[in-house]
Amino acid sequence: MSLLETAEVTRRFGRQQAVQAVDISVEAGEVVGLLGANGAGKTTLIRLALGLLRPTEGAVRLFDRRPSRSSRHRLGYLPQSLGLYEDLTVWENLSFASRAFGRSMDAAGLDPEIAAARGTLVRDLPLGLRRRVAFAAALAHDPELLVLDEPTSGVEPLARARLWETIRDAADRGVGVLATTHYMSEASECDRLVVLVSGRVAAAGTMDAVIGDLRTVIVEPDRWETAFAALDEVHLPVALVGRTLRVPGASIGTVDETLRAAGVSSRLSVAPATFDEAFVTIAGRAA
Repeated sequence: MSLLETAEVTRRFGRQQAVQAVDISVEAGEVVGLLGANGAGKTTLIRLALGLLRPTEGAVRLFDRRPSRSSRHRLGYLPQSLGLYEDLTVWENLSFASRAFGRSMDAAGLDPEIAAARGTLVRDLPLGLRRRVAFAAALAHDPELLVLDEPTSGVEPLARARLWETIRDAADRGVGVLATTHYMSEASECDRLVVLVSGRVAAAGTMDAVIGDLRTVIVEPDRWETAFAALDEVHLPVALVGRTLRVPGASIGTVDETLRAAGVSSRLSVAPATFDEAFVTIAGRAA
């Protein structure tokens, strides 16, 4: 049984279609990453999965039933806003989160840094620690499913890594996790990925499956500035890495023809795409 499953879920707001025919599932002990640019429909899909929005079409199953107050009792939710009371202390927030689910908070199990800040008002915490407190609040009642909306947004890289350690630790204990992110670097932290583009699933599966056989043309030009301008002018997704250009999703023939027409001499080769490049290619095809 999936902890969470959506079947052909669509949500419209008037004439605007925010989510279209989306299928996702989350099993116990796995981390599913919901990736996409801002406005791709990630937060809308999260709210549909939680029952905070009703689908225009399709169905949502949370613990094999329609989302309800009783089924939501079995999950931990971390919204983008963190859901903390900034005028309460760390301990007051955690105690409230526990008691809301009929539990009592055990101070002995707290992360040492959070325990040291237990008497501090949440508004006085740095963002990284504030997010860790929000994680602790979401986990306070031992949920079976964690739903995290942009859990590391705005946090510096080291703090992001620590937050992902918390997520992986929860999954290792058998908790299912659905996490949205727009950081492509976080894709490697997930067991499976769902890539959303304009409210639709553009790709899904493991990272290797999403990348598939996508390739990138490597350009080693004599004059990278001229080569970059020529490729950019015809709207190819070119990126500069050192003094080498990478053009994902394009054929080597197209790149060669473009550079020759601009009078640019270069050496061309083909390499497997990175995940970031695969995302750019997939998003471009789905747009």
